[in-house]
Amino acid sequence: MIRYALACENGHSFESWFRDSAAFEAQAEQGLVSCPHCLSSKVQKQIMAPAVATRDTERMPVAASGPDQEMRQMLRAFRSMVEANTDDVGTAFAEEARKIHYGEAEERAIRGAATPAEVRELREEGVEVAALPILPDERN
Repeated sequence: MIRYALACENGHSFESWFRDSAAFEAQAEQGLVSCPHCLSSKVQKQIMAPAVATRDTERMPVAASGPDQEMRQMLRAFRSMVEANTDDVGTAFAEEARKIHYGEAEERAIRGAATPAEVRELREEGVEVAALPILPDERN
């Protein structure tokens, strides 16, 4: 994987990951790479200093700035609010959501883990479910 610093024709800067240089070129040529700010598909690679990790230094995460940082802060605040106001039922989410939906358990806001198949089945049954956004830095 390779991360490129990119800029659109309107001067917006952003970053994106690609399998390799050829993948970027192919996607850009097809108009599949677009600016997240204005949706322009006229983007170019920018000069970018490589991040090299050595044994003596820790690799620091890239800090988001501007609108990206604001969006991450809003998502973190949203997650915190959801976590503070819901019961965590863990991997029993699908089972507990069904019980609540069919009146077999106390109605309350819950959160937990469900497989894509379980989510699909819940939605087919009319059970309202929503995914909680995960920030890229939470996966590291």
